[in-house]
Amino acid sequence: MAAPRTAEFVDAHGIAIVYDVYEAAGTARGVVQLLHGVGEHAGRYARTIEVLVEAGFHVYADDHRGHGRTGIRQHGGPAKLGRLGRGGLRAAVDACWQLTEILRAEHPDLPLVLLGHSWGSFLAQILLNRHPEAYDAVVLTGSALRTPTDLNPRPLNARWRGPHAHGLEWLSRDEAIWAAFRDDPLTTEVPLLTLFGPIEAARLYGLPKKDLGRRMPVLLMVGGDDPVGGPRSVHKLADAYRTRSGLTDVTTLVYPDARHELFNELQQDDVRADLVAWLDARLPAQA
Repeated sequence: MAAPRTAEFVDAHGIAIVYDVYEAAGTARGVVQLLHGVGEHAGRYARTIEVLVEAGFHVYADDHRGHGRTGIRQHGGPAKLGRLGRGGLRAAVDACWQLTEILRAEHPDLPLVLLGHSWGSFLAQILLNRHPEAYDAVVLTGSALRTPTDLNPRPLNARWRGPHAHGLEWLSRDEAIWAAFRDDPLTTEVPLLTLFGPIEAARLYGLPKKDLGRRMPVLLMVGGDDPVGGPRSVHKLADAYRTRSGLTDVTTLVYPDARHELFNELQQDDVRADLVAWLDARLPAQA
């Protein structure tokens, strides 16, 4: 995979948002906008981006407000990584929408897939509610129905707590992922509620919009042992997209024993293969 083009734009509050553009291999059949989770950055999705590029998609992936390279520049160093800053969650959503507008202007004739993981999946749900006309397919991983009873309020590593717990078991069964996350200078383990505060965290709550007015396909992928929402919450989210939003093509894939980060799990190759197969069936490559 060729090196990405790195660029930036300035949001409504003067924060420079850093993003990467990966060009599709061969003739492009679509664009993927990738939204990462809280406390991390787009660089953790390198292999998934590579697979999407090989499958014929341009990929645009930013480091959200307060996160990764954007956060380092915004806060003048790593001490406040993960904190959104002035404008809070609303500004973070608006910045993601700015990137949508940029990539739409650059590729007006290609279908757009919105791919969000964890917090990024919640941002994606909000974007889909506000701008259903902009997206042609949506993929949510590690997601949940955004209600107080369907999002886990407890510490995410609670079920693996013990005297020898690493603290990041909730991410994946692969111990190398725990070490890589902890050693990454662009990540933080501070919980979302601490980073955002209760008022901004509460802005994450919401349901899929009634009657989106479009019939785009949605893929929900979740680990059987994901502590953020898990299969029960994701099945409820799927039902909400069918009954509230009027969507008819909603697919839920549950991966037994997998935890939160499916793209970093032991069966990650199968997860990526399932993603590409789902895209193949709905956005086929040109002959």
